Amino acid sequence: MAGKVAATPSKKPQALSLHIGINEVSAADYEGWTGPLAACEFDAHDMAAIAQSRGMKSTLLITKKATRSNLLAALRKAAKTLVSGDLFFMSFSGHGGQVPDVSGEEDDKQDETWCLYDGQLIDDELYFELSKFKAGVRLFVVSDSCHSGTVVRAARPPPGTPSQRPRIMPPAVGMRVYAAHKAFYDKLQTEVAKAAGGRVTDPDTALANVTVSNRLTAIVKEFKPSVILISGCQDNQFSMDGDHNGAFTEQLLRVWNNGAFTGSYARMHALIRAGLPPSQSPNLFTLGPAAAFLKQTPFSA
Repeated sequence: MAGKVAATPSKKPQALSLHIGINEVSAADYEGWTGPLAACEFDAHDMAAIAQSRGMKSTLLITKKATRSNLLAALRKAAKTLVSGDLFFMSFSGHGGQVPDVSGEEDDKQDETWCLYDGQLIDDELYFELSKFKAGVRLFVVSDSCHSGTVVRAARPPPGTPSQRPRIMPPAVGMRVYAAHKAFYDKLQTEVAKAAGGRVTDPDTALANVTVSNRLTAIVKEFKPSVILISGCQDNQFSMDGDHNGAFTEQLLRVWNNGAFTGSYARMHALIRAGLPPSQSPNLFTLGPAAAFLKQTPFSA
């Protein structure tokens, strides 16, 4: 009687994470501005601690290590490594900024940025890099920074308490930085648009329309992985810094409660939002086939 063939054990999903925390930027790359913050490095370490407690292999990029080249290299390595069923968790804590959009149809559009130590990462670049992950990979991105990608901004929010600082590069600084490095930032947008096969639609518009429309824009339809992105505030608000954590990260940690939290990504977002004042309301976006992902337990491979 022939022996039975042993069943091949199913492969356990891999889980990787990347955490960026920037308490100041390079004055040489930001026209003399260093944008000092207090809690971003704490945020990165705390997010890495959650990831490690869930069995993820984590990478930390703290302040001077949080360069454009280091971040892009880490993203690209993860995109090559992970396969369907795997999880990638990325957190960013630092300043958000803007550069004029040169790849879109409207000249007065602004592209959102993350202010890395030695230069800004444009939102077009980030979403294009995320689109390189394989189908079936789950990506969870948390951004505790100010982002503003709309043409019309609401009035400037109140500055908060003395221990809180808005995590946004001042517009005047942003204008000086862009003017001094215009060729660099314009070229980045043009190269991303070319690599994506044409003009890259403003990611904020694309993200906002994902859950309410079947008409996916050019940048969205390229997404094969499942993406959940929670940003620290709405377009017309500021994410506030603190002494030990950013306001958004502090609430995320409270809700997570050292792993005692039960529920889904969607429930976690709702509870974080409920714990913050109306002046800072975290946003939730999805890309790709993320409906099932939203129902899963956060940080679970």
